[in-house]
Amino acid sequence: MNTPSPQRAVRDFEPKLMKLSVLTAALQELTPRDRREADPDVAVEEWLQFAHELDCPHIELSAALHPTESDVPAAALLDPVANTLDLRRPFTAARAARVHRAMHAAQVGISDLAYFDNMLAPDESVRERKRALMLRVFDAAVLLGTNAVAGFVGRNPLLEMDANLAMFEEVFVPLLKEAKARGLTFRVEQCPMPGWNVSDKWHNNIAYAPGPWIALHQICERHGVGDQFRIHYDPSHAILMGQDSRSVFQYLKDRGYNFLISGFHVKGQVIDARGISAWGYGGQTMQRGDFRGTKPSPDPVAAQNAWKKQTVFSEHELPGTARHDPLAYLQNRSVDWLDHQLAARELLAIEPENTFLVVEHEYPPARVQDKARLKPILHASIAFTRAIDAAAAAMYALQHEVLASQGIATQGIGRQAYRS
Repeated sequence: MNTPSPQRAVRDFEPKLMKLSVLTAALQELTPRDRREADPDVAVEEWLQFAHELDCPHIELSAALHPTESDVPAAALLDPVANTLDLRRPFTAARAARVHRAMHAAQVGISDLAYFDNMLAPDESVRERKRALMLRVFDAAVLLGTNAVAGFVGRNPLLEMDANLAMFEEVFVPLLKEAKARGLTFRVEQCPMPGWNVSDKWHNNIAYAPGPWIALHQICERHGVGDQFRIHYDPSHAILMGQDSRSVFQYLKDRGYNFLISGFHVKGQVIDARGISAWGYGGQTMQRGDFRGTKPSPDPVAAQNAWKKQTVFSEHELPGTARHDPLAYLQNRSVDWLDHQLAARELLAIEPENTFLVVEHEYPPARVQDKARLKPILHASIAFTRAIDAAAAAMYALQHEVLASQGIATQGIGRQAYRS
């Protein structure tokens, strides 16, 4: 019979769950555009109420350049962004007070603000327009009482990677200094954005993996903004690049950088073995339809074909929409959600109870822009995410706290990093 050692304090079972949120781009036109143009903040009010109906306690509030101001037409985007938060006019204290009242009425909070764009755009005037919006997002985040903004770094596609590091230091570090002045953290999502342009370049966001994150963080540290640079980790992008979350987290821990990840987008990826057989992980490299002859097509609809660099072998998963597939998990061709949540607790320097899981919906067949149809889909996915996190929290507490406190070994081996 196992008895507690007198030197050990028996731990109670106290699982710590992460905080749930949902990105408002899941339903871009929840509030019809004509109503939003006349009264922009009604879109935020209605999304807060929608989140309440979804049993989701927070929203990740999406901002973007207005369609009339964007340099990339919506027709050229794989996953169109949402300007739920319209910042063409200053976000004043009065506007913030209205949103706070809506938050109180719906009993829904804001996890963070999000503006996903290429902050290293090659055209200086375009880049300045994006920078100006990002600063307005920073100011709105402060007024809304959140301490983080999520987004991309991006890439200047006219420059090679080392030159982009220099551009990051010149262009992006000043943005982080603005974030620091406001008490904010900038969480970078690691999507490589292969279809962002019609060139053969695949990595169009330089912050796409742990190696680059460390290089960028070292630059930030030299300028006193290391604490402002964090990662908003999305496991779908790891699968897209043949990685698994446990190995990514282990690598960060091995290098002493497991503090970098401070939030999560909860989105999966399902790899199509036929597409991999045809094109490999670089995706479709020719005859995509984004060129007219030997020149890029001037048609923005044709430009969307650049995303075949990704979509020819993969499809985004809304958590819970992909079948349980242990073989695919071991091949890194689908997200092993339970191990993802368990590995985050085992390997990352996070406090789960203060960490957000933001459900992001980009599964194309289910991206219906009709509230009545989308509501049960999102509701179910959010419930799935909550249940998976609860299971991982229970496993971690049982194995690493309760059993460990009594000197009882955990059974088996489990999934291991770097296995192939």
